[in-house]
Amino acid sequence: MSQTLTGRRDEAKTSFGELEAKRRGPARNLLARIPIWVLIGLLLVIEVYPLLWLLLSSFKTTGEFSTGVFWSLPAGLNWQNYVLAWTSGMSTYFLNSILAVFPSLFLVLLLSLAASFGLEVMKWRGNNIVLLAFLAGIMIPAQLVLLPLFTIYFQAGLINTRWALIITYTAFTLPLSVFLMAGFFKGVPRGVIEAAVLDGASMYQVFFRVAVPMVANGLVTIALVNFFFLWNDLLFSLTFISSDNLRTIQTGLLNFTGQYGQVDWGPTFAAASLAVFPTLIVYLILNQQVIKGLTAGSVKG
Repeated sequence: MSQTLTGRRDEAKTSFGELEAKRRGPARNLLARIPIWVLIGLLLVIEVYPLLWLLLSSFKTTGEFSTGVFWSLPAGLNWQNYVLAWTSGMSTYFLNSILAVFPSLFLVLLLSLAASFGLEVMKWRGNNIVLLAFLAGIMIPAQLVLLPLFTIYFQAGLINTRWALIITYTAFTLPLSVFLMAGFFKGVPRGVIEAAVLDGASMYQVFFRVAVPMVANGLVTIALVNFFFLWNDLLFSLTFISSDNLRTIQTGLLNFTGQYGQVDWGPTFAAASLAVFPTLIVYLILNQQVIKGLTAGSVKG
């Protein structure tokens, strides 16, 4: 009888301990997550606050910058800053960036498609060596070739022309684009290509009608990655372009410094907002597409 009572007591203690552990479990998990939440909140403040401050500052008047503290809210929405920034040259800089970036993207996509198809699908002796040569281009620092490129462009009469930017943008984004596109072509089933060849399709038909549609996701990913890099370029544009009529949006922001270093901060912050937020919105809309594309290109078929 005593043994039975002892066993029941042990069972009751065990069940009570289990209930107590289940009750304390969520509380412990909550306490363990607090440092993670604090870290995430700190990162959000570090990332979001400068953008929010930039946006709010773009609506301030000159008097608010002179008399108020820098973290104060604007008295109203002064849209005149954006009008003044747009009419002071930002419209020209936007157009110059479009005319330099989008032709470069077209050339990069076309050349990377052709090169990666030839290197990954059309197997031939020495293709791995050529692929390694493309990869070597990724390791060349841009600062290392600025002076040689400037000398070549100067002798060729390309300084202060959009061709200097288009050629440079294409050359520096091509190695990484070929590397990424080759990863996408690795995921293309070889049976599909072989079936197209057996049906009588030429190599050009296989390329345009079979291979390219199957790596369309990769084209979008590479286009977006290169777009963000080229649109935000400052180094090449500042080196090869000195004419105000040909400046891109990043170097054009330097023009908002007046004589003797005077700066009209309202239009300057408005111009910076025009340079930052459009690309930020594009990235927020398409970032999942970029991540999915990079993940798909990293998997071998």
